[in-house]
Amino acid sequence: MPHHVLVLDDEKNYLLILEAMLQDAGYAVTALDDPEMGLAYLEESEVDVVITDMKMPKVTGQQVLEHVKKNYPHIPVIIMTAFGSIEGAVEAMKLGALDYVTKPFSNDELMLTVAKAAQFATAQRENVMLRASLADRFGAHQIIGSSKALRRVLDLVLRAAPTRSTVLITGESGTGKELVAKALHYSSPRKDGAFVSVNCMAFNPGVLESELFGHEKGSFTGAVARRRGRFELADGGTLFLDEIGELSADLQVKLLRVLQERKFERVGGGESIDVDIRIVAASNRDLREAVARGEFREDLYYRLNVVHVEMPPLRERREDVPLLSMHFLERYARENSKTFRGFSPEAVEYLSAYEWPGNVRQLQNVVERCVVLAASDQIEVEDLPAEIKDEESQYKSAVDLLPVQIDLADTLEKIEAALIRRALAKSGFVQVKAADMLGVSKSLLQYKLKKYKIAGH
Repeated sequence: MPHHVLVLDDEKNYLLILEAMLQDAGYAVTALDDPEMGLAYLEESEVDVVITDMKMPKVTGQQVLEHVKKNYPHIPVIIMTAFGSIEGAVEAMKLGALDYVTKPFSNDELMLTVAKAAQFATAQRENVMLRASLADRFGAHQIIGSSKALRRVLDLVLRAAPTRSTVLITGESGTGKELVAKALHYSSPRKDGAFVSVNCMAFNPGVLESELFGHEKGSFTGAVARRRGRFELADGGTLFLDEIGELSADLQVKLLRVLQERKFERVGGGESIDVDIRIVAASNRDLREAVARGEFREDLYYRLNVVHVEMPPLRERREDVPLLSMHFLERYARENSKTFRGFSPEAVEYLSAYEWPGNVRQLQNVVERCVVLAASDQIEVEDLPAEIKDEESQYKSAVDLLPVQIDLADTLEKIEAALIRRALAKSGFVQVKAADMLGVSKSLLQYKLKKYKIAGH
């Protein structure tokens, strides 16, 4: 599909020449001698490049430029100006024009300038499509599940996304904290900006400081050139700080300053750099306990914890397991060029009843393994790993995850509640069958359901 060029010039001779030249070069051209009509035309049509004369009655080329930059920032603008008005063209470049040509212009120069603008337009179009694709892939609607626990998370995400407030996401490893961070970004007005992620546990403190703030040439051994840090790269977008609880005391102070003042200095530099970023932090540690132990600054905790999103573990949203399992099955079937009918009812029961200590990430890995190794086009119980279908392995796995020092009564209650949930899932939420599986009366089961606040249907 040819690039569409809109040409605005009150001199009709130039319009005719430009229209003929551009059409001969393969461009689709709309040539107008009334700039007001041109601005109206932009509202109704897809335009890739605008070429406008600088001096026109009613609306000047600079006004056209300002209108395009404000309303259609992805469209490059080329200014045409008389030789004696180059200063105005230079000023237009400062306002955002891609380039300018002087009248009378060289045909080769003009065509090279238009070709450059067309390439820029293609890149902008691809960037818009990529952003739209990312927003579709990582928007809040892509977080799979229909449980009450997950709906509460999604409600928080959708309410917080339009704001610039800092968000703290907590929860066990594998619950999908980074996916929520991306949903916040791609559902926000910042979605066209960068989403920059850094795992604070992946670097030692010295390296992490340079990763976050960048460094100046010669600031330390090996700093052979200036380097921009993650804060600069995220300017205009979102910075996701994963495992925030692992920050050293020194870096906690520096992060607090950025949150308060929205400015920082590169390592080895003295110049303050202003940034417009939204910070989303995540931790699988209990930061309140870290504050109480003196391991995490209380003032930083409250700065981060403006909006708190608590990700539920998968064992607390078991009704989402079948949906997630099918989502991963379809994904890995496509990647491995296979076709599957789905899971057998018995396999779904086992998957729904399992405790999932590794949460959604563990489920994802299990489904990928099943896709690779399954002998038929349906995932059966025998295709599942031993720890999921073997009760002894499940018990051992669960016990191994417990700390050595525990509150025995509280732990036993949690295990009892987990066993009741599993029995309900395996019985299709028929309470009489679940009670038979557990060897208790229906009335005792109903008492336990109320005690542990478990939905019995």
